Amino acid sequence: MAAPVLTEEITMRTRFVDTVTELLDEEPRTALVLADISAYLFTEQAGRHPDRVLNVGIRESLMVSVGGGLALTGLRPIIHSYAPFLVERSFEQIKLDLTHQGMSAVLVSVGASYDWTEGGRTHQSPGDVALVDSLPDWTVYVPGHPDEVPPLLRTAVRRDDSVYLRLSNRSNTVPRPAARDGRLDVVRRGGRALVLAVGPMLDPVLAATDGLDVTVAYTNTVRPLDLGALRDLAASDTVVLVEPYLSGTSTRLIDEALSDRPHRTLALGVSRAEQRRYGTPEQHDVLHGLDAAGLRRSLWEFLTGS
Repeated sequence: MAAPVLTEEITMRTRFVDTVTELLDEEPRTALVLADISAYLFTEQAGRHPDRVLNVGIRESLMVSVGGGLALTGLRPIIHSYAPFLVERSFEQIKLDLTHQGMSAVLVSVGASYDWTEGGRTHQSPGDVALVDSLPDWTVYVPGHPDEVPPLLRTAVRRDDSVYLRLSNRSNTVPRPAARDGRLDVVRRGGRALVLAVGPMLDPVLAATDGLDVTVAYTNTVRPLDLGALRDLAASDTVVLVEPYLSGTSTRLIDEALSDRPHRTLALGVSRAEQRRYGTPEQHDVLHGLDAAGLRRSLWEFLTGS
């Protein structure tokens, strides 16, 4: 087995690389398709498995089509690139070469909504999950800590449907191992509202709700969303959804889950306003109201009406 990638910092990306390195040796069905992004991290495995590690160059649409072709042969392809290149640039191929053809793959992105802000708009993808959600029968994982990546990736490879695994540089302080099999993980209990934090939004949500009488729940699986648990936890019929991508992406599911009873829903996430100054990810958080202070302000206004 190849040695894991050694770096000074453990990130979601390094855990992804280490896990794929292991899967290529352990699972003969596993294949990896790249478009230059991260290719240097798989040099050894490309030499060990040249028929299952393919780098097509800077041709992201071709990358997805090749993955669809590998799926036709019975392989389980992992297709990896930066989020806007993987999802937005290649969406037609995802729609046709995978979903329409009845084929499945594991798409793994890096970059999230704006992890590399200095890369400009071309490297920002707050609408990726909403775009994937326009297709039927996709599973979507949004881990909140590097330690959550290996089990989610291994589960994705074992599945038969298409999976989107969204990696980020942003991370909660600790992993939430209780968030397994798509179940909501109750972090804090209160009576006034349910605040559902997705992936790396848990830490800012916990800071924002400190001292408030609210239930805080966490999930790293947004498709399918655990709507049964959501109904049980939303006893007050007041729900605040905090997602690290386009605001309101999962609102329809909450409204469907609570459609038989009056309820209020507040969706917090990345706004549709385009920020044309590069800045830092933390500055973008403030602009979108996703820092702890901004979340606290939105929560307080929603709960008190003031």
